[in-house]
Amino acid sequence: MNDKITLYCREAGEGEPLIMLHGNGESGEYFVHQIAFFKENYRVLALDTRGHGQSPRGEGAFNLARFVEDLKDFMDEKGIEKANILGFSDGGNTALMFALKYPERVKKLIVNGANLNPDGAQPAILDEVRIAYWKAALAAKEGNDPEAKKQAEMLGLMVEEPHIDPVRLKELKMETLVIAGVEDVILEEHTKEIAACIPGAKLAILPGDHFVAAGNPNVFNQTVAEFLRA
Repeated sequence: MNDKITLYCREAGEGEPLIMLHGNGESGEYFVHQIAFFKENYRVLALDTRGHGQSPRGEGAFNLARFVEDLKDFMDEKGIEKANILGFSDGGNTALMFALKYPERVKKLIVNGANLNPDGAQPAILDEVRIAYWKAALAAKEGNDPEAKKQAEMLGLMVEEPHIDPVRLKELKMETLVIAGVEDVILEEHTKEIAACIPGAKLAILPGDHFVAAGNPNVFNQTVAEFLRA
């Protein structure tokens, strides 16, 4: 189904495009500290993913592959041929998948708290998400509850996706920075595997948890800024 939608976007600054993709259940507001910092030197575009924030859900499938096409459509609509892309969590997974499918559209790639498959997360956290997903899916099926259906769709993104072949990461030629927090919900060895599989990728494990961009913005912003300037 061709179900193009118009993604809501917070845009600030001028210069080279820097697109920001938030995590599961969030919106572009997550990047408030990054927007304020990077708008001084970049054209910052912080999107609300399909079905998140102020962007419509649309019809049909709700998955990362669809988010990849939404990003391409957004760049086409904005006349952006190539952009720096910063993705966090599910946004990082989308960014990796986008870079693999449309490498010519990515100048530099920053992925924070991304994973190649659901098992990249801490087992205890993943178990909690799975239980919440099953409960929401059951409530949606038995009670025809739209809120439960929405919750099940969101949690399903973490339980059922992504499925990125680490071997394919060797195809990525753009400069890449892989970031995680010391206390991230993504296993550190998994984050290191992502960085090791991308030729020449830089790795930064920063003080903080999964939400290091929000919780430790000064260090996060400086790390990303140095990478973009290099």
